[in-house]
Amino acid sequence: METSTNVSSLMLGETIENISRGVDMYTYKHPLGVCAGICPFNFPVMIPLWMYPLAIVCGNTYIMKPSERVANSAMILTELLQSKIKIIK
Repeated sequence: METSTNVSSLMLGETIENISRGVDMYTYKHPLGVCAGICPFNFPVMIPLWMYPLAIVCGNTYIMKPSERVANSAMILTELLQSKIKIIK
């Protein structure tokens, strides 16, 4: 989670002026679009928590496929994320 708080400034890219005479360099970083995560049954919460904060902060859509054995953990994560979004708005 700490890394995802800094990603918004990293997504701005870089600007280097005067590399040589009359040459400037600009780097732009864009979201990928859609990211997906497949959760194993033995780490049903830890693996999505590694992936979805970075995907959402970068402006991507995150699709999570939970394990059939522990599907309730994905529901709890989704409800927690929805409650945090309502607080921010």
